[in-house]
Amino acid sequence: MTAIGVAPAAPALAKSKRIARRDQVVLEHLSLVKAIAIRVHESLPVHVELDDLVHAGILGLFDAATKFDATKQVAFSSYAKHRIKGAILDSLRQLDWASRDLRRRHKQVEQATRELHATLHRNPTEDELAARMGVDVSRWRQMAMDLRTVGLISASTRNGDSDDLPPPDFPSRSDHQPDSICAREQLRSKLDVAMKCLPERYQKVVVMYYRNDMTMKEIGGVLGINESRVSQIHKSALEKMASALQTAGITSSAAF
Repeated sequence: MTAIGVAPAAPALAKSKRIARRDQVVLEHLSLVKAIAIRVHESLPVHVELDDLVHAGILGLFDAATKFDATKQVAFSSYAKHRIKGAILDSLRQLDWASRDLRRRHKQVEQATRELHATLHRNPTEDELAARMGVDVSRWRQMAMDLRTVGLISASTRNGDSDDLPPPDFPSRSDHQPDSICAREQLRSKLDVAMKCLPERYQKVVVMYYRNDMTMKEIGGVLGINESRVSQIHKSALEKMASALQTAGITSSAAF
C-alpha cells in the first residue's frame, strides 16, 4: 500500500530536478544572452529596444537548455549561441512594426512628400503636406505622430527654417529591416575573419576586386603580376575562405 502511494511521486520528482538543472544552466549563461543581444543591437535602428532582444534571447536560452543533449559532445555554450541568436532574429522578423493601415498611410505620406519636394524644390511644410493628403493640420499631426511612434518615419514635416535639411527618410525596403541589417553585418564579420587566414597578397586581391571594384587587369598592374596570375590567386583565395567558413560550421549565407 505504501509503495503504491509513493510511486506517482517519482516522475514528478525527476521532472522537478530537470527543471532545476535547466534553470541553473540558464542563470549561468545569462551573460551570454546579453553579449549576443548587444552585438546584434549594434547594427539595428535606434528605435529597436535592447531589452526586447534580451528577452527573446532568454527564451532561446531556455529552449537550448531544455533540448540540449550532452551525449552529442558539443559544448553547451556553442549550442546555445545558435539558439539564442536564432531566437533574437526570429523575434525581429515577427515584429509587427505597424498595422496594414499605418503601412498604407506611410506609403501615401512618402509619395506626397516626394512629389511636393520635386515640385517645390524644398521640403514641404506640414500645412502643404496636410493639404496634399486631404486632411486638416491637426489630423495630419496625429498621423505623423502615429508613424513616428512605430518607427516608420523619423520626421515628415519641416518648418520654414528647415528647408536646407534633406528630405525625410522612409525606410520601407526589405533590406532596411533589422533582421536583414543584422544578417549582413554578421556575414561581413565572418567573411573578414575568414579573409585573415589568407596570405597578404591574397587579401589584397580580394579587397581590390570586391571592395574597390577593380578589374583583374587593374589588380595585376598594382601588384606587378599578369592578369592570369591574379585570376589564379582570386580562385585560390575563395577556396581558402570557403574552407575556413566550413570549419566554422558555415556552408551558406542562408545561415545568417
